[in-house]
Amino acid sequence: MSVIDEIFALYARRGGATYGEGVTQSEHALQAATLAEQEGASPELVVAALLHDIGHLLHDLPEDIADQGIDTRHESLASAWLSQHFGPAVTEPVRLHVAAKRYLCATEPGYFDALSPASILSLELQGGPMAPAEAATFAGLDHAAEAVRLRRWDEAAKEAGRQTPDFPHFRQMLRRGLR
Repeated sequence: MSVIDEIFALYARRGGATYGEGVTQSEHALQAATLAEQEGASPELVVAALLHDIGHLLHDLPEDIADQGIDTRHESLASAWLSQHFGPAVTEPVRLHVAAKRYLCATEPGYFDALSPASILSLELQGGPMAPAEAATFAGLDHAAEAVRLRRWDEAAKEAGRQTPDFPHFRQMLRRGLR
């Protein structure tokens, strides 16, 4: 089985799970990737948008784990798993998308106020808004700008019933993102 088929099988098997946002993992992934594609993002960044939360599907923890006060560090799990097959243009925005939320909460007035309740809960578990020095360090990282773009699509990809292409639509971009 190719890694792309493995990804599709993982979403077929576990993508129906929710995480407090009113959409399933599959709907969220497809919405984020569609938003990235519509914005003209690179194929690698579209793939990052598609797979940014795959870490939620790789662990065996319950869907409501954040409600239990546990941060799954899904971004690190996802990045490590994806790094076996994809380069940094895919894996680094995935790894940094949680930090990007913390960064935006610290640097962009009104960003925090627009977060969903589930995103606010996870923000608390992930360390809250960055301190100024931490935000400055983040801004200087390779792929920080891409992670911020991904974060914006992540926040916008929570609309129940939004029409999107299916996973096979993104197969060619996934191929292009492979090492």
